[in-house]
Amino acid sequence: FACRGAACYRLAGPGGPFRVFRSQLPRRNDTYPEEPPPEEPPPGPAPAPPRRLGSGAALCRVCGCLGPRCCGRCRRAAYCGPEHQALDWRRGHRRSCGQHAAGDDLANAIPEHNEFLFPEYEILIEPEEPEFPADSTDEQGAENTSKDAKEQEELGAAGTAAFQSLDEETLEAMAKHETAEEKIFQMFKKRVAAEPEQIIRYCRGGEGPLWVSGENRPEEKDIPNCACGAKRIFEFQIMPQLLNHLQVDSLGESIDWGTLVVYTCADSCGRESEYLEEFIWKQDYSMGCT
Repeated sequence: FACRGAACYRLAGPGGPFRVFRSQLPRRNDTYPEEPPPEEPPPGPAPAPPRRLGSGAALCRVCGCLGPRCCGRCRRAAYCGPEHQALDWRRGHRRSCGQHAAGDDLANAIPEHNEFLFPEYEILIEPEEPEFPADSTDEQGAENTSKDAKEQEELGAAGTAAFQSLDEETLEAMAKHETAEEKIFQMFKKRVAAEPEQIIRYCRGGEGPLWVSGENRPEEKDIPNCACGAKRIFEFQIMPQLLNHLQVDSLGESIDWGTLVVYTCADSCGRESEYLEEFIWKQDYSMGCT
């Protein structure tokens, strides 16, 4: 969870304005089968489509959570609490309340509150290829090398005067830092290039996160244990490509991050009816990354 307002992204703390919660079902449960469905449909005629449910739990028109509260005027718009009811009233329900016919499905119509909610998308999950495809040609490599050389020449000419005032020890320290940061960021870009549109990298308990910078990385002591006492381990990270889909450019001050890394309880504690808060670490791009 995160605020859509850009001003909140200046909040201090390892996760900034972000909060992450875990909810889970055991493998054997009353909702889903224990084994995944077969990839190929079974032979024979296709089964009849399931009947549409005639009723169900009322959901909040703003956030989609359970909505035990309803509008006192039309008695049809459901809300999770007074805050979202008041917000929806100010943002449009005041004008439309009571104007819908009896057959209109107002309870299931979720309005687009783009002023404070992020848009929803379907996420496709695919395993990462073990090796990067060798589809780059020598011609492309030569072109990139020529372009890089030209850019470096221009930047070098512009920055010579500025660096002349610095002593040799300072210059050497800066060069080492920039070289290390460049290697980390180039490794990040090379790994992501195999699938530029990826927004989440999931690898629970396995390979660690893909960092965008050598700065502001958590140490083991920085990651608190779960409330049950178990260690928290890396589970997934949210990539900066997601920012392209959140429609936040119109806010003036841009929402931004390098990567958001989520650590969860190694023992998966808790019961299926609970939401348990986990730990998130926000890493920004280094000032030297371009």
